[in-house]
Amino acid sequence: MSSNVTIRRLPTGVEGLDAVLGGGIPEFSFNLIAGAPGCGKTTLAHQIMFSLATPERPTLYFTVLGEPPLKMLRYQQQFPFFDQELVNQSVRFINLTDETLVGDLNAVLERIIQEVETHNPALIFVDSFRSVAMASTALGNAQHHLQRFVQKLGMVMTSWQATTFLIGEYFDEADANPVFTIADGLIWVRQSIMRNSMVRKLEVMKMRGQPSLPGLHTFRITSDGIRVFAPVSTVAREDAAPMQALSDRLQMGVPGLDDMMGGGLPRGYSLLVAGPSGSGKSIMAAAFLAAGARAGEKGVMVSFEQHPNRTHAVVLTDLINSGHVGLVHTPQSGLSINEVLLIVLAEVRRLGAARVVIDSLSGFELAIAPSFKADFRESLAQMVFALAEEGVTLLMTSELEDRYAELRFSPYGTAFMTDAIIVHRYIELDSRLLRVMAVAKLRASAHSDDLRLFTISDDGIHIGSRVEGHQGLLGGHPSRTSPESSDRHQDEPQ
Repeated sequence: MSSNVTIRRLPTGVEGLDAVLGGGIPEFSFNLIAGAPGCGKTTLAHQIMFSLATPERPTLYFTVLGEPPLKMLRYQQQFPFFDQELVNQSVRFINLTDETLVGDLNAVLERIIQEVETHNPALIFVDSFRSVAMASTALGNAQHHLQRFVQKLGMVMTSWQATTFLIGEYFDEADANPVFTIADGLIWVRQSIMRNSMVRKLEVMKMRGQPSLPGLHTFRITSDGIRVFAPVSTVAREDAAPMQALSDRLQMGVPGLDDMMGGGLPRGYSLLVAGPSGSGKSIMAAAFLAAGARAGEKGVMVSFEQHPNRTHAVVLTDLINSGHVGLVHTPQSGLSINEVLLIVLAEVRRLGAARVVIDSLSGFELAIAPSFKADFRESLAQMVFALAEEGVTLLMTSELEDRYAELRFSPYGTAFMTDAIIVHRYIELDSRLLRVMAVAKLRASAHSDDLRLFTISDDGIHIGSRVEGHQGLLGGHPSRTSPESSDRHQDEPQ
């Protein structure tokens, strides 16, 4: 009876990349890292190499570059993953520039074979393989010579029982090269520029023997190296929080609002607070986190606009300084949804947070790179679902213009994906600009349908009485109701 062969998977040391690859790099595989110049291919290769190289797993890094290897290493040494103690011990750099300039592919292959037989490495990197190909064609060598060279190199590398990486400057997937067929793994990195935003993405086009994640995955080159933002699965985790009963409700922190919501916000729900600028959305969000802190629950504030320390929410600032609320402040642009979600989830898990506030969706959209804006609605839905699977209760604020000809809850069409909606509006009454709020939606729960006046003071939001004696307030054309109409509404069940 035959048994399945188990292929060992090597961890890359690049955050998020193993998940995209389907568990790591298969040992003894033959891989190609391809893309246009400046995409981060060499940095990716070095980060993988220094993560894997050990005295028991020696590494050869063949350089076929137009610049001296010392210049390349000077920049790679800026990253913390670069380990100088491994150089010339577990990691050896070998320069193939002289053999490449001659244009004799056999000489290049013989030098590679000689060095491999001498050092018996477990990992082999050739950077850049494209340079070998360009040198051969520049000297008039026939294309079939290059194909034969690639085939020989592929067969030889397979016999070495080494995990191999070829780094190539290929500009698009249409580049004809036999190495694409021979390679066990093909990782394509690319960068796109739209307006003043540059986004780097990675795609695993091929990885034999394991289920890699399809599609483009955003990555960023930081001072710590490369970080890949793998998508967060919306499938329920084994340790996911169990579904809570609607009777388990959270206090909102605004006196009178819990009663309007039928007893508070059910745990695990997502709430959208929508309204125009200055209507009190952020103050309500801060009160929500403060109520959680009083109940012994940690929270996370995700801010895309002003830093909370610069706002008038003194309570929120105190909660952040005391450690009851974690702050995710991302004022920079060019972000991706997955990038933000992973940062938020990391902070939620660090604190064991039960409440999350995103303030605001309008600022969130501005922080997203232009290339992601077309998919903002779908990506935002994935974010809401992922946070729901995490078991947190989510409050989001959304900026709305007061358009009296229509009643909207979100400019992004996100109202359907939330469990509850509170709407803030301005009304003009007796030559005064007043604020009103209403609970527009609370899934699977009874709630008030009153339009209630509210004010904002140094102590927060104060909910007042129901607006009576008028109609047409939300349409921008208020009028007084007749006494008969007022009496009829008072007789209706509340």
